[in-house]
Amino acid sequence: MPGSNYKWYKLDNAATIVPATARGSDTRVFRVTCELKEEVDGEFLQDALNEALLEFPHFNVVLRKGFFWYYLDGTDIRPLVRTEDLPACSPLYFSGRRSLLFRVNYYRRRINLEMFHALADGTGGFMFMRKLVMIYCHKKYGTKVPSNADISSSADEKNKDAFDHFYSRERNRNQLKDMMSHKAYKIRQDKDDNMQNHLVEGTISARAFVDLAHRFNTTAGILTTALYIEAVVKSMAIKDHRYPVVISVPVNLRQYFPSETTRNFFGVINIVYKAENYNGSIESILPTVKEAFSSQLSQENIRNTMNGYSALQHNIGIKMLPLFLKDLGILYFTHRTRKGTTATLSNLGKIVMPDELKPYIDRFSGFMSTQNMQVCVSTYEDKMVFGAVSAYSEHRVLLAFFRKLVELGLEVEIGSNDYDAQDSKEE
Repeated sequence: MPGSNYKWYKLDNAATIVPATARGSDTRVFRVTCELKEEVDGEFLQDALNEALLEFPHFNVVLRKGFFWYYLDGTDIRPLVRTEDLPACSPLYFSGRRSLLFRVNYYRRRINLEMFHALADGTGGFMFMRKLVMIYCHKKYGTKVPSNADISSSADEKNKDAFDHFYSRERNRNQLKDMMSHKAYKIRQDKDDNMQNHLVEGTISARAFVDLAHRFNTTAGILTTALYIEAVVKSMAIKDHRYPVVISVPVNLRQYFPSETTRNFFGVINIVYKAENYNGSIESILPTVKEAFSSQLSQENIRNTMNGYSALQHNIGIKMLPLFLKDLGILYFTHRTRKGTTATLSNLGKIVMPDELKPYIDRFSGFMSTQNMQVCVSTYEDKMVFGAVSAYSEHRVLLAFFRKLVELGLEVEIGSNDYDAQDSKEE
């Protein structure tokens, strides 16, 4: 397999903070999983990966340190498909070591793509996974790979830094200041003694959940956020109600700007809820979430937020700082902003695959390693999956979330990689 056609390129704006903050269980690695209806054939998967990289050569890179910035350098290292033998979202970046920033492995019926967040965001990862699965099914089952089934952009367009492309020198929102202005409630759960990641996922009917959202006169995204907040509040001690619950929600900026980049291109909105306002019903949370979504997702606010993210990279004073000083500054601001966030909820959206592949695909799911807790939501056909991976060895918040879904009339299928857990259903 040929190596990357890219000699080198700079990290995008969102990726610049990733290398300095990848520590411990917070590996800054995300996982995209496709579960098939039959067991995976490793040889066909290797062939599919080799072919998929011809369309995504900018992923075949290693991370290097320059004097002022990190950069990605093309490499001839050949990615090898393996059976899964590491905890989910294990480290991919090791300072000073030339190693690829993604891996593909499989376990039984599951194909796992893991990526270092400096390389792409979840949407970019799903773009690559879709192509990989289409090629795999073509090689394994003889299905077609429609030319119009994926994004029609060139490799250079997929690799474009959209933050830089759409940045304008106008008023921007200082989101870092917003996040440092308050101290949020921090989830308290036991963690793994070795700080290894534990994976948990819950699957429900997407149609049933949309119907449930309509019963509450809201959208699936707003209802998910409100239920997540409620699960956190239920896990809190009364004395902690003085702290707000702050849920960070990444927003795919491709919905607001015409871009087909596979690199990082997202913003973040923060939903702030005062736990003392909870009266035992989800209706006491929904208005706060609705108002936050409405006000923060306006076109003007999204543009201001995007410019705010990009402004630091365009600041001449910051540009001239050597990399080790930038890293120290990033660590400081990351520590401060994390105090302003309780947890994260990332909606990866609806995954669409060619109809010809539906007999072979069961579901898709997503996971992101974080210091606290991040739930990733992904939907394929009628299966809506809530996935989380973290060093937490107990899962009070997630179980409260799933129990609420059951209370509301939904059937939840729960799976985990914990050694003492079995796939189960709650009804």
